[in-house]
Parts: sequence; C-alpha cells; structure tokens
Amino acid sequence: MGWADRYIAELRADRPVSFRPRGNSMAGYVPSGSLVTVVPRTHAPQPGQIVLCKVSGSQYLHFAAVVRGDRVRIENAKGHVNGWTPFQNIYGVVISIDGRILGSVNP
Repeated sequence: MGWADRYIAELRADRPVSFRPRGNSMAGYVPSGSLVTVVPRTHAPQPGQIVLCKVSGSQYLHFAAVVRGDRVRIENAKGHVNGWTPFQNIYGVVISIDGRILGSVNP
C-alpha cells in the first residue's frame, strides 16, 4: 500500500483530489505541506507538468520531464530521474498549489 493509493482511486473514478504532500524533493515548486489539487489525466501529460504517478512500483508527485511515444520520464525538482513510466501510470495532473492555478511549470 502506497501513500497515494486513496488519491489514485479517486482519480481513477474521475474525481479530483486535494491533499498536502510531505517531503522536499519538489522544493521550490511544491513546498512540503502545501495544498495541491490534482485532476484526472485526460490526455498525454506535457513536459513540465507536475503529475501524480507510479514508477517501478513507487508513487510520486513529480515532474513529467520528457514525453516520448507513450512513455514519460519522471524527475523531481532536484534533477533526480525516477525513471520512465507508461501513460497508464500517470493518474493525474496538478492544477493548483495553495490555490495558485498552474500551467506548465517547466523545471
């Protein structure tokens, strides 16, 4: 069971979610404890978008850094590459952080 299981279940049911992620891997973009709102993915993620995803069994709220074919390379704000994952493992896209509406944030 992963930290984001309940949020992923809601996104798969086509419902947006809001939660407060903890950690510093996205410092400068998503401060630890900030309120993020994530909507279900309806199309291929765009490079620079922050996504809720799974890579090699781990769940992340990180950047969709590179989109190639039907796969996405996931990275954190510190440049660490988590790996490649298929579109079906991208569950949602962050649309706001602490009420601030986002477009792409381009790391």
